Amino acid sequence: MEIKPLKLGTREARLPLIQGGMGVGISLGRLAGAVAGEGGVGIISTAQIGFREPDFDRDSLGANLRALKKEFDRARSLSPEGVIGFNIMVASRCYEEYVRAAVKAGADIIISGAGLPMDLPRDVSEAAREAGRETEPALAPIVSTEKAARVILRYWDRKYRRLPDLLVVEGPLAGGHLGFTGEQLEQFAAPGQADISPAYEEEIRAILQTVRSFEEKYGRRIPVALAGGIDNREKAQKAFSLGADAIQVASRFVTTEECDADIRYKEAYIRAGKEDIVIVKSPVGMPGRAIRNRFMERVMGGEQIPHSPCHKCLHTCNPAKIPYCITDALVCAAKGEVEDALLFCGANAWKADRIETVREVIESLL
Repeated sequence: MEIKPLKLGTREARLPLIQGGMGVGISLGRLAGAVAGEGGVGIISTAQIGFREPDFDRDSLGANLRALKKEFDRARSLSPEGVIGFNIMVASRCYEEYVRAAVKAGADIIISGAGLPMDLPRDVSEAAREAGRETEPALAPIVSTEKAARVILRYWDRKYRRLPDLLVVEGPLAGGHLGFTGEQLEQFAAPGQADISPAYEEEIRAILQTVRSFEEKYGRRIPVALAGGIDNREKAQKAFSLGADAIQVASRFVTTEECDADIRYKEAYIRAGKEDIVIVKSPVGMPGRAIRNRFMERVMGGEQIPHSPCHKCLHTCNPAKIPYCITDALVCAAKGEVEDALLFCGANAWKADRIETVREVIESLL
């Protein structure tokens, strides 16, 4: 397998590997800095990033913006020359404020999903001017279907006369919130499947065909990264053979020494069996993938879980109607309270059998 650098706007990563963003508190400065230091792209998740700040319960936005800068500086201290950025969910309340803070902090790239980042070019350009930056960070929307890819590419073309610097194609074997309906998950990833299905391979080819049409118009390449279920070299090779320029990997980095999560969260991955990985419904109606535990049994049984006052995480959330609070559940995960937590994971997370280093994981993939 020939390893080529990954060009991202004005920056270049030595390795075509992106560490996926994982919130709450799983991919912070330590993990992102370690991955960037090895030549990959290190990504910090902004999702409730300030949960350890003393004023998080009183002023979650202020705490998150403060922690965003702290974690970026931490990553940069570990990798002064590496490519480091943020994953920012479109579904976040105050999305634009997180984008501005990421640009001001010095992000090399902003990856954005959980919705289509329709006006990210405008937000980033304005933020870069305000921050006095000479160059803007690379912009990378996350899509899962050809329809989503076509919508975002056409919109950016018509409104902003620009293309993404990277397109992340997140498949049905990914962890956390998924960009599919329940019917699409059944179509693209049959139960128990550990590899990309033939149906989703066709979807990937359709996405790439759409991407190529915009490349022809602009006379430049749009790098594409495939994500979801890539846990070994064979699957990485498969992704590249399908036409990908890079891979995005998340779950493999959870069980590393450098991952920011509590050791008990990492051990939950190691203990999990294949049958423990299930599709769950987020409080805001989105499907996701997680490890079955006592908390999930309560939720799946229809129990209403009491929650803390609203931390204003997702703009579609109605605290009076949700079965549980996703912030509470993910903060418990980050703190290692694993039986009372939502343990997001990829489809192949159950294969983890030991704690590794970031370097070992990268060497096993490329």
